[in-house]
Amino acid sequence: MIISRTPYRISFVGGGTDYHTWYQKHGAAVLSTTINHYCYLHCRYLAPFFEHKSRIVWSKVEEVLQHADIQHPAVKAVLEYLQINQGIEISHQGDLPARSGLGSSSAFTVGLLHAMYALRGMISSKRELACEAIHIERDILKENVGVQDQIATAFGGLNKIVIQPDGNFEVTPLVLPHGRIRELHDHLLLFFTGVSRTASDIAGDKIKSIPEKSHELHTMRSMVDKAERILCTRQDITLFGELLHEAWMLKKQLSNKIAPSFIDDIYAKARDAGAIGGKLLGAGGGGFMLFFVKPEDKLKLCAALEDLLLVPFDFETSGSQIIFYDPSQYSQMAMTRRDYMHLRNKQFEESSPLNRQRLTQIATVE
Repeated sequence: MIISRTPYRISFVGGGTDYHTWYQKHGAAVLSTTINHYCYLHCRYLAPFFEHKSRIVWSKVEEVLQHADIQHPAVKAVLEYLQINQGIEISHQGDLPARSGLGSSSAFTVGLLHAMYALRGMISSKRELACEAIHIERDILKENVGVQDQIATAFGGLNKIVIQPDGNFEVTPLVLPHGRIRELHDHLLLFFTGVSRTASDIAGDKIKSIPEKSHELHTMRSMVDKAERILCTRQDITLFGELLHEAWMLKKQLSNKIAPSFIDDIYAKARDAGAIGGKLLGAGGGGFMLFFVKPEDKLKLCAALEDLLLVPFDFETSGSQIIFYDPSQYSQMAMTRRDYMHLRNKQFEESSPLNRQRLTQIATVE
């Protein structure tokens, strides 16, 4: 049995610049943090004692005779990508709802890759996990996704993520003055709106509008540097909240699907109750809302949003981890290093030019 634990993330500023149609021309940057709510995946090879070959437990329970019949798109894609033909059992548990703006889909893909490699007795670097999750979600599943979620959930921590036009990326942990991280945490509240949505649909609309939103996206990119300066110095922390407000006003201009009227109503109530800034997390449409508010105004804000669920959280720094490793006698079918490199070379030859560059970067790490 292998258990992977991969954190969800909160994106503060820069989200939207990480779509390939933008960063391949202009580069991108995002400032985000992971939090202590997680996606857990329990994985093991399934012994041939049952009528079914593999069993996948998520919001559904799938018992299939062949992997081609698996309905969960990420599970099916990962097993095919890694050429896992043995019977497998995968069980998913999440601390928070899926499709809610916290990078849960990418946390799932990263965590599943991590667990599958561990099942084969192999260690994956955080960069490998991020690059391969990007490849699976964007190139294989053809999802309308950016690249920040895969990177953030794989690496963990409070980071500035800079993406180059060639797809390479740098993850720089923020070094804050003593007590600053607690000060930031004490000014944040996270609420669940009760509405989940499919981010890819909203993201698709945003991607179409990118050519017409150059000014907004350049401004959103510059806000990442401003946010970094505010947090890494002794400037008034409320400036960070004001920046969140400015960024949210800009983000809403990218697509009319980002902020439905009920989201605008919630945001207006929060501002009237003392919130300095905030945002709807993720692509938009629903999910979780983050607010920046002075500690003395937190009770007033909670009262104003009493119909929403307040979700306590803290920051985390570990990223995706294998938290339990106990291979059974049925788990000894591990791929050899030679087989593994042969598979990687085959994937390299069959992949797109941009993905070849990512896989080359992975090979360099190895």
